[in-house]
Amino acid sequence: MESFLIRLLQFILAISLLVLLHEGGHMFFAKLFGVRVEKFFVFFDVTVGKWKGKLFSWKPKKDDTEYGIGWLPLGGYCKISGMIDERFDTEQMKKAPEPWEFRTKPAWQRLLIMVGGVLVNFLLALFIYSMIMFSWGDTYYKVSDMSMGMRFNADAKSLGFRDHDVMLGTDQGPFREYANVNGDFFRQIAQAHRVDVLRDGRKHSISLSGDMDMLPMIKSRPYFVEPYIPAQVDSVMKGSPADKAGVKAGDIVRSINGKPVATWTDLNYETGVLNDVMTVKKTHKDSLAARSVVLAVQHKGMAKTDTVRMVLTPDLKLGVYQATLSSYYKPTHDTYSFLESFPAGVKHGWNVLRGYVGNFRYLASADGAKSLGGFGAIGSLFPPYWDWYMFWSMTAFLSIILAFMNILPIPALDGGHVVFLLYEMITRRKPSEKFMIRAEYVGITLLIILMIFANLNDILRWVGLM
Repeated sequence: MESFLIRLLQFILAISLLVLLHEGGHMFFAKLFGVRVEKFFVFFDVTVGKWKGKLFSWKPKKDDTEYGIGWLPLGGYCKISGMIDERFDTEQMKKAPEPWEFRTKPAWQRLLIMVGGVLVNFLLALFIYSMIMFSWGDTYYKVSDMSMGMRFNADAKSLGFRDHDVMLGTDQGPFREYANVNGDFFRQIAQAHRVDVLRDGRKHSISLSGDMDMLPMIKSRPYFVEPYIPAQVDSVMKGSPADKAGVKAGDIVRSINGKPVATWTDLNYETGVLNDVMTVKKTHKDSLAARSVVLAVQHKGMAKTDTVRMVLTPDLKLGVYQATLSSYYKPTHDTYSFLESFPAGVKHGWNVLRGYVGNFRYLASADGAKSLGGFGAIGSLFPPYWDWYMFWSMTAFLSIILAFMNILPIPALDGGHVVFLLYEMITRRKPSEKFMIRAEYVGITLLIILMIFANLNDILRWVGLM
């Protein structure tokens, strides 16, 4: 419960900050051009019965803007006079235009008002990444330093890769780091016509098509490629099945129930198979039998293997901590001065945006649609403990997502308004108010459907149906 609350707090804090600054971007340009801002709210103040939905609001003297916090944490809004938005204030639009209204301003000023939120979110992300570089530097594991090479699945091996190949680079350049989160490593392989590897001490090149589908590479289990990490025990939990069976730190698991094991991926895959078996077991006796396993374990400092029998926990855990990359390799750490941090942060932020935009096209596929997540998926990106580095990294990432999603040419989003404004600037003709209202309804309907679909995916994943 504590970890859930910590994640929730981080999520709310990050979203509140991003919404505040996004809407602040709209308000800055609106007030700069003399447009009246009627309301500025973080979260929506949806009216329920007689309750106006405001948790808090105030209106400073000599200011036309009411500032406040709503109760529905699904975003925020900046109510601009003379503009058709999600509030559908059609009564105001029936009145004669006033000089302080959005609709009376030149198209270029209205365009800047609409892109103000996206601009602020994008610049905020670059600034946060820059400060992360300045405060913590950049720590990563170079792919070329992984001397044990990589572990490949059957699809990768059919293309010519072999276990223990050390990945050097592609025709696009050398590999930097392995990461299955942002997908840069996989994207470089997917777009490569040639991948260079070090095999048995000699450089070897593998020819690829240059247009592979990256999504199956990441979603498949085991992954298309991942660092080769032997199934070596880092440490043992006291009182766990492994502890009772005599397994010690440094031991290496060689097989489970007669199935060879080389890496933790292999072992996790085999326990996953056991989990499938468990779902069809009806009695406690059958379940206990499925959890009873035989391991071949090579104890630390010994050449031969011993047979070890144990009963796994109900969730099929041995009770050990697995060896990780840090068990075998020393990370590379780059530090930056204050001035150096800005180009480094901008470069990193641009790479994150490019990667996210590149991944966005996969949403059109069935697997891509299933990978779509709602509030639960976003909240799970934060760690179950408070870590300022992770908090700011995730806040910057969400800021980029918010900027990109809002600039999409969908009515009701900033990007939809931008499209209509560009049309007006090119043709010198304004879309009618009736058309704008209908487009707004269509856009909001699409967004609601998308939000329901994304959060339904979260629920299906939570109950184990996806």
